[in-house]
Amino acid sequence: MKTVAVLEPGVVEIIDTPIPKPKPYQALVKTKVACICNNTDSELVAGHFPSMENSFPFALGHESIGEVVEIGSEVRNFRVGQKAVSGLVFDDELNADGISSGWGGFCEYVLVNDHERMVENSVDNEENGWVEVFEIQTPVINSIEYEDGVLLCTWREVLGAFRDFHLKKGDNVLIFGGGPVGLSFVKLGRLFGLGWIGLVDRHSEKKELAIQFGADQTFDRDDDGLKALSEKSDLHKLDAVIDAVGKPEIIEQSLPLIKRGGSICVYGFYAGLKEFVVHNSLADFNYNIFVHQWPTRLYEKESQSILCEWIEDGKLSGEEFISHRFNINEVSNALKTVKERKVIKSILNYG
Repeated sequence: MKTVAVLEPGVVEIIDTPIPKPKPYQALVKTKVACICNNTDSELVAGHFPSMENSFPFALGHESIGEVVEIGSEVRNFRVGQKAVSGLVFDDELNADGISSGWGGFCEYVLVNDHERMVENSVDNEENGWVEVFEIQTPVINSIEYEDGVLLCTWREVLGAFRDFHLKKGDNVLIFGGGPVGLSFVKLGRLFGLGWIGLVDRHSEKKELAIQFGADQTFDRDDDGLKALSEKSDLHKLDAVIDAVGKPEIIEQSLPLIKRGGSICVYGFYAGLKEFVVHNSLADFNYNIFVHQWPTRLYEKESQSILCEWIEDGKLSGEEFISHRFNINEVSNALKTVKERKVIKSILNYG
């Protein structure tokens, strides 16, 4: 099968590896569409992702959707012909000499695990190969198109973070970062029922998209409008500020913007950072800092059904977020395009 392999930092090639064989609790999925995770995949390819710096060569990818083509003897929650999302291929499943897993979601065939069945049979533990990500390897109703379905990988983590951040309907929220995550917070926040939504980004096209997705106002990082927000009375300050970029200095800039009891919500990944400083004097007496550097899988899973309803109702569409499309054979070009920072989401087609 085709496998997207990172051979060394910056070198990506498609190589041939054996098709994995599903174990009793696994289903084999033929990948139809994959999506580049702008930050994580770029960091992996560059050799900067924590714990993976010396793991070359490895199979890349973790956002994909496809069709179930075979199921193991204990599988009950996937069926042949069904769509399934978040398939991966781990080290022992690649069966390829010298190739490790960078999670392997861009492989032509991937594996999903029947988490619910493993729980039912009390084998959801390390001794039986269970890992947390199995919980979000889920079937997708067949009425959902593949390009909408693959965006669930991003959307359900973002919507799940609403619970981690204790966001409520009517909350006034400012989002730093107009990448796919920041724009997802805008779009899903409007559907969720947030109040005023603002977005901070330096790219005009991303600010325009934010307005289309439901943002009330956009800013540059050094915008006088942000200063004006900090000078408002406590009653009119923000309930939350979300860092969807991953820069510790955003915390410092955000503290004067939130009301008493408000929240700084860190979603961006502080790669390699051991500590960050909070200048307490910039904030009011009481405030919260929530750090979401690893998703709460249960919240993701619960979010999927809500997202599918919005898709079926025509309220949410992958078409709004997909800025580039490539064939899987063009994956190197797709990754280079991401580095130009003009991509919202890049789709890889396997047809």
